[in-house]
Amino acid sequence: MNTLYFTEEHESFRQSFREFLQKEVVPHIEKWEKEGTIERFIWKKFGEMGYFGLNSPEAYGGLALDLFYTTIFLEELQKINSSGFAAAMWAHAYLAMTHVHKEGDDRIKKAYLTPSIEGEKIGCLCITEPFGGSDVAGMRTTAIKKGDTYIINGSKTFITNGVYADYMVVAAKTQPELNHKGISIFIIDSNTKGISTTKLDKLGWRASDTAEIAFDNVIIPAENLMGKEGKGFSYIMQHFALERMVMSINAHARAEYAIEYALQYMSEREAFGKTIDKFQALRHKIAEMASEAEMCKAFNYSVVKRLDNGEYVVKEATMAKLTSTKIADKVAYGCLQLLGGYGYMEDYPMARLLRDSRLGPIGGGTSEILKEIIAKILIDKKNYKPAT
Repeated sequence: MNTLYFTEEHESFRQSFREFLQKEVVPHIEKWEKEGTIERFIWKKFGEMGYFGLNSPEAYGGLALDLFYTTIFLEELQKINSSGFAAAMWAHAYLAMTHVHKEGDDRIKKAYLTPSIEGEKIGCLCITEPFGGSDVAGMRTTAIKKGDTYIINGSKTFITNGVYADYMVVAAKTQPELNHKGISIFIIDSNTKGISTTKLDKLGWRASDTAEIAFDNVIIPAENLMGKEGKGFSYIMQHFALERMVMSINAHARAEYAIEYALQYMSEREAFGKTIDKFQALRHKIAEMASEAEMCKAFNYSVVKRLDNGEYVVKEATMAKLTSTKIADKVAYGCLQLLGGYGYMEDYPMARLLRDSRLGPIGGGTSEILKEIIAKILIDKKNYKPAT
């Protein structure tokens, strides 16, 4: 146990959550990966156990626990070899629900946050657009106010839980002429007239539902605006720190899982009269990969601690995601190689893990965008500030 960050209570939670996953989730993973659909019952079981409310306020049914419970939640989800299933869970709890928690008023929290914590409602976050990608400020979706309503037009893509979701947290421009300063955040029921979804076929994350969503003259009440009009870009940027830490933790946990599996395989696989964990070239490869993964984990934990303390860690979270996802890809590739031909077989976990890992340097801001953000901070002395 890492006593610098984790208590006995944390470790008890880790053990109980691990047992829950083995009992309630693992038996269904192959089916969900094959069919590309996660059955609804598991969301309710997560809700019943309180797993969706770890860092949500008690007033709305959450547990208000520190972010190291979230860290454990994310790490253990990566150890069951379905990043798609993991993504469906954390995109609900830490993307959609974060905006509802932070920007929603009391009415919205009662209507959406509480049932989200209970697993009765599933949420998705709709920011990325077909022509925008990482360019959040360049979004084209509009929300034009008309009386006591807003009319939404536009499209979003690569939306995790986009088909499953009961509600959508949608970024749209209320004043398109103001560019990023004209973006606002709305909450919209998925069954609202004018919304259509198309499920996307992906390289990895096969169990998760990723959608393209179209909004055709979607009319919503003006009270579905979350936070202040025109502050949406600031809210998105502020929450990116948490999203990038989520993906950083996923990455180091995924790398650890790959190394653990490779070590087990190497201890059993024999060649030339001895197990292959006795060959120096392979031993040193493991030593190198484990060292890099451990460095990422240590840095990630330090950033989680600062985030939990309320610090604004845009630079550190961006660095964490950039590096951790790069290392996770490298480790997945290296561990697959250690399994030889078996690494390429679907009966072994490395093929799926390699595919799933590849999304790390893309989702939540591509590595290229992250490098530019870091460069702006270090070279141009850009000072990112929290939303006010």
